[in-house]
Amino acid sequence: MGSRQRLYGTGIFSLGMAALGVVVSNPYEQQLLTIIGIHTLLALGLNMLMGYAGQISLGHAAFFGLGAYGTGILTTHFQWSPWASLPAVLVFAALSGYLIGRPILRLSGYYLAMGTLGLGIIVHVVFREWDTFTGGASGLVGIPPLTVGGLMVGLGRSGFFAVWGTVVLFFVLCGRVVDSRIGRALRALGDSPGAAAASGIHTAHLKAVIFSFSAVMAALAGYLYAHLLGFISPGSFDFLMSIRMVTMVVIGGMASIWGSLLGASVITLLPEWLHVFSDYEMMVYGLILMVVMIFLPEGLTRGVLDAVRRTRARTASS
Repeated sequence: MGSRQRLYGTGIFSLGMAALGVVVSNPYEQQLLTIIGIHTLLALGLNMLMGYAGQISLGHAAFFGLGAYGTGILTTHFQWSPWASLPAVLVFAALSGYLIGRPILRLSGYYLAMGTLGLGIIVHVVFREWDTFTGGASGLVGIPPLTVGGLMVGLGRSGFFAVWGTVVLFFVLCGRVVDSRIGRALRALGDSPGAAAASGIHTAHLKAVIFSFSAVMAALAGYLYAHLLGFISPGSFDFLMSIRMVTMVVIGGMASIWGSLLGASVITLLPEWLHVFSDYEMMVYGLILMVVMIFLPEGLTRGVLDAVRRTRARTASS
């Protein structure tokens, strides 16, 4: 998809979501759509790392949690305003993502997967055990809501527009990155790291930069999540959350910006459809990953588009 087409598509999507935000009045449906938006932001950031740069991460929920706990601790324990904590959280995520990414992204394949898995486990243990600031297993309560011009931003219509406005902004930003020189370097890195290095790309620096960028998006999602819900607990940022994020990317389609939206929507809505399998959530995600990788290796987005093209071709030839 060209940059002009992507821009037009984003504009149409923005109008559609604005209309949806006005039409939907049921509080539960508003909350569900808002959570889909947060998950879309998570999947989009991870897709930039996995889909375009070809770097796996099984611990990305750590940065989601850093954003949530970072702003939660600053606003509840140190009485910072939510808006003052935002740049602090994003800068910390960017720096930690880059500094962690430089050594850990020297690994590849299974070793990289295990390294990022270890990162996620360590951070989750800190959330659970550092109860002086995080509240431990009981969670952190009393996180103040965002306010804009005296208007409180909650899980209703205001939260819907805040989250989806952020998602649209990053759709545009990620589209610009993909279409830029950096995007071409990322695709070269994902296709063949050796060839990318031979062509003059500083692969170690580029890996760390895209890891940092993805970490910032995850932290921003965590920031929004914390202030919209007002309560966070370690269970929201565990290994299973990292697996959900990877599943969103794979189902929607690797290296697909719009696929991140589709994957996030499916994985967020799936528990609503399959209540009976709630005790077997990990098995269900594993089964979905297997089926998609076998029958739709390029994800649902590309699979659906290819099916539409084949149908049109048959119709035209008949």
